[in-house]
Amino acid sequence: QGERLWDAVKISAYVFSTGLLMFTALVNTVSWFMQNITLGNFWQTAWLEFYNYMEGDEWTIFLFGAALVPALAFWGFNGILLVADITGKPTFITRYRIQLGKNDPVDTKKLMKAIYTVLGNQFFVSFPMLVPMFYVMQSWGNTFSEELPTFQWFLVELSIFTVVEEILFYYTHRLVHHPVLYKYIHKKHHEWTAPIGVVSIYAHPIEHIVSNTLPVMTGPMIMGSHIVSIAAWFSLALVTTSISHCGYHLPFLPSPEFHDFHHLKFNQCYGVLGVLDFLHGTDRVFRQTKAFERHKVLLGFTPLSESIPEPPKKAE
Repeated sequence: QGERLWDAVKISAYVFSTGLLMFTALVNTVSWFMQNITLGNFWQTAWLEFYNYMEGDEWTIFLFGAALVPALAFWGFNGILLVADITGKPTFITRYRIQLGKNDPVDTKKLMKAIYTVLGNQFFVSFPMLVPMFYVMQSWGNTFSEELPTFQWFLVELSIFTVVEEILFYYTHRLVHHPVLYKYIHKKHHEWTAPIGVVSIYAHPIEHIVSNTLPVMTGPMIMGSHIVSIAAWFSLALVTTSISHCGYHLPFLPSPEFHDFHHLKFNQCYGVLGVLDFLHGTDRVFRQTKAFERHKVLLGFTPLSESIPEPPKKAE
């Protein structure tokens, strides 16, 4: 057990260190460019212009950052995927389909039902939950500061947000898989055994509160984060969960094989990063499959379904 724990710690350290190094390099490059090639502190200046344009109205600024920006990120990303899901074009996207032959094209009636549910969850669950969050953030006093947090501090926050989300999502997700709750709550989400991006928040309202929204909101509330950090984190979380549900293993994007396998098998791969699944042994079956071999960032343009195909089915 001690060896398994040490392996999990090493995996966790590798995931976080690699991600942080890549993000730091990107951020420092962009920051240097903006601050040295352009005039002055670009981000700080842009934020002050926006803050003054809004006349410092904290509620409006909060809605813009915590609701509008993440919603645009979610629907902008999923809008592109929906074109591929519905039309089967461009083939550049559809050739990277994970579950071959599924959603080819997607059932439009089933899709419309999912979109209505997603919109309902956004307008009648997510947005109302921002009201108590606003007052929590307002009580910290620095959420609407005219001075932006440093990139280094945002990296620290991002690490904490990720850990908090992983813990809360894993255990609440396993909770809704309990037979008593699954039938009435989580079964709705699993109507899609071959998921697409937009169904990432296709869920029963109770599940959307407990398992989708609270794990993402809790980190910023604990940290008393700036609204710009919240907007970036919410957008990143929504795009990431859309990728994990999208059904396509696209080049240079995080691998969705882990969560796609969860939708296929139901009782494997409950978490986001996979560390808690490793600790609890809820990824053992996954690790014995070709999907596990494909669970990596695709750094070329040959679909992994071609380079690492499923073994041929045995004749009955």
